[in-house]
Amino acid sequence: MPFSLPYIPYPTPYPPYWGPVTATLNWCEEDYYLTTYSAEIVNALTNLVFVYLAYKGINNCIRNGHDPVFLLGFISYLVIGLGSFFFHTTLKYSMQLLDELSMIYTTCIMFFAIFAHGKATQTRVLVGLFATGIAVFVTGYYLYIKDPLFHQNAFALITTIVLLRSIYSMEMSLRPSRTAKRAPASATSEVERVRRERRDQEILNTMWCQMIPVGLGSVGLGFLIWNLDTAFCSHLRTWRRSMGLPWGILLEGHGWWHVFTGIAQYFNLTWSIWLRYCLDNRQDEVELVWPSLFTSMPSIERVDRDTVPAKKSQ
Repeated sequence: MPFSLPYIPYPTPYPPYWGPVTATLNWCEEDYYLTTYSAEIVNALTNLVFVYLAYKGINNCIRNGHDPVFLLGFISYLVIGLGSFFFHTTLKYSMQLLDELSMIYTTCIMFFAIFAHGKATQTRVLVGLFATGIAVFVTGYYLYIKDPLFHQNAFALITTIVLLRSIYSMEMSLRPSRTAKRAPASATSEVERVRRERRDQEILNTMWCQMIPVGLGSVGLGFLIWNLDTAFCSHLRTWRRSMGLPWGILLEGHGWWHVFTGIAQYFNLTWSIWLRYCLDNRQDEVELVWPSLFTSMPSIERVDRDTVPAKKSQ
């Protein structure tokens, strides 16, 4: 059955403005089919998700005075989006490195944030040196072997370590059954103790039932679509051409990978900010502002500011 919606046929590819491809990766999106200035225009433009969410996160960190390590994390997250934009626009090896290595550096920043927290200055320095060493090693070895699979495995390993450590810290700092065993005898009233336990249990439930599932679900869905895009590329290209433009854009799997991983990383950074306040026993100073699970993005806002922002989608 022919495609029935109005469409524009895919045009003949334009001459590449950026010259020959030098990247070691080239995705399923056809090159220069829409403009001479962008090799993979959908893969490039979907990185605007990173740019927008990075702006939102940076603004939130500055406005609320969150720990500078998270401001640095969002800036690095912005570099990922810009690097990926330039990589898919040009398909140049230098831009590929900007895209891929910034992913490693962002993860190393989060490695430092979770493993150095609460430690003595000397230990924090050692953790910082270790995280820097990981970044330097991955960079050097990747430049030597030029195997994207090594980069992907290194990124996945560091991310998994950070995630597991964050979950462990979350459970140890918030689970009432665990915190009660470590709490020293104090003059805290029974009413206040019960309030804190309920508060922490509610935070824990929100993290487990909303923040973590959305983050992991987004990256998992993006990874699945990316792999399907790779495995069935020839079929997808045929289907795209039969559908024409703009409908064929919906079958650009790597573009969807950008959308879902951009969302996942934003959730990871936002969760990490909230977790930091919990680890510092400062839960009452902030709140999660997330008006709608499907139409807005969460943020961590201070409750002691003169003007508390309205809970609306941004």
